[in-house]
Amino acid sequence: MLDFVGSVALLLWGLRMVKTGVARAFGAQLRRWIAAGTRNRILAFCVGFVATMALQSSTATALMTAAFAGSGLMNSAMAQAIMLGANVGTSLVSRILAFDIHWLAPLLITAGVILFTISEAEPRKAIARAAIGLGLMLLSLHLLGQATEPMRHSQVLLALMASLDAVPVVAVIVATVLAIASSSSLMVVLLTMSLAANGTVGPALSVALVLGANLGGAVPPVIATLGHGPFARRVTVGNFFVRAMGSGIVLLFAEQAASGLMAIDSTPAQLVVDAHIAFNLLLSAIMLPLLGPFSSLMRRILPEGSIPDDGPRHLDAGILDKPTMALAAAARETLRMGDCVASMLESNLQALQMNDTKRCASIAAMDDEVDRLNSAVKLYLAKLSRTALVDKDERRSAEIVSYATNLEHIGDIIDKSLRELVEKKIKHHLTFSDEGLAEIEQFYGVTIENLRIAQSVLVSGDEQLARKLVEAKLEIRHLEESSAANHMTRLRYGKIASMQTSSLHLDILRDLKRINAHIAAIAYPILKQTGALRDSRLVENNG
Repeated sequence: MLDFVGSVALLLWGLRMVKTGVARAFGAQLRRWIAAGTRNRILAFCVGFVATMALQSSTATALMTAAFAGSGLMNSAMAQAIMLGANVGTSLVSRILAFDIHWLAPLLITAGVILFTISEAEPRKAIARAAIGLGLMLLSLHLLGQATEPMRHSQVLLALMASLDAVPVVAVIVATVLAIASSSSLMVVLLTMSLAANGTVGPALSVALVLGANLGGAVPPVIATLGHGPFARRVTVGNFFVRAMGSGIVLLFAEQAASGLMAIDSTPAQLVVDAHIAFNLLLSAIMLPLLGPFSSLMRRILPEGSIPDDGPRHLDAGILDKPTMALAAAARETLRMGDCVASMLESNLQALQMNDTKRCASIAAMDDEVDRLNSAVKLYLAKLSRTALVDKDERRSAEIVSYATNLEHIGDIIDKSLRELVEKKIKHHLTFSDEGLAEIEQFYGVTIENLRIAQSVLVSGDEQLARKLVEAKLEIRHLEESSAANHMTRLRYGKIASMQTSSLHLDILRDLKRINAHIAAIAYPILKQTGALRDSRLVENNG
């Protein structure tokens, strides 16, 4: 039993290494392929198939697709086509792993370790990680076969399998739970294949377990998108409905299906893989022509108004032919971005003051929301630009896009830098000196106030407020220089708290200064338009 549990754990770890390795090495390209594969359902199906063959995880493909659908980059029908391809892709992976190629395991692990050791660039390390993961998967399957061999003589296991065989619905539920717990339908299919190979599992029970694996594999993406908007949830919930309906229907004919597959291939292990592939091919053949009506059904099941507020709220496509109203809507959405960024700053400061890791975790979620809103605003204004705009509206559109872009950069600084600095402080139990903490709190306060001024500038376009925002850069520079000088004085006097937090203190000052530079950028177009901003701050060289 210990060998069996260890083999399953090794299989899961190998799957994880392959998925993370491929995602790190080719994640950006895969996302572009998925986003581009929306011209027709056949192409979308192929994109989902290829992406899942690379990632060896239909869950990862589902989450990428849901993210694109939630951002409005693809419609529901194309997203479902990608998911059908992903389901077929993961079934084909099981076919490849079913071949007796365990002898490749030591070669892949050795090559992966050598490549990881000698590589400096992250993409090569990621490829090495994927190679090691694939080697571990092949090794785990070999070990799993050895571990399950004694089970064929276990009276308890045989009695359990006989009871499951007598009640196929329970077998489906058991396999579903295993797939949910492991977040991998592939793991359950491979486990069933090992049990079938030594005669522990019969043909009809194999089909029932495969159905449960497919059903359970659709649940983790649903759970992962519970907090997302309706467009994203339609992808994962729709995929679950498709698999649930298919599993329910095929379960009624499990014995006939098993007999038919046995006639094609008499090997019990191959029957499991064939059932997995046949099930997903059958679902794809039935559902691809019906994606239009099915998408309409999902829109009725998950209407936009029934989902908690998430994503853009004000970007009404019905007013794109009215530029003034559309620009006002885009400005309101951008103000929401600003409010979210302000909340990120406040949460970051509170996490710093209270050593609260939960507040740090919430910052990442808020940054994702800022990214979604930024993409939505840009796409909305890009559609608006296709209509004829007067010069004033063109300038206003450019101002909104510029401000949204700067807010997105600020969110990245908070999430990727300031948050990590706070987590470092918490992890190493560091404490700022009272004077140093007061200076940092003052810097945060000034930054949040400047962001509020920038929000007002976006709405009003007031020249005096814009001038005040640019002049605040000088105050920020003096504030940074003063705090850095005070910090160096405390270091000279040997203050322990300052010595322990020296790099953190200076890095936080640097990041807050960068944030204020992005905040001030909203004022530049307004001041330039009124002639109050020079093209360069350099003094002319008359020599």
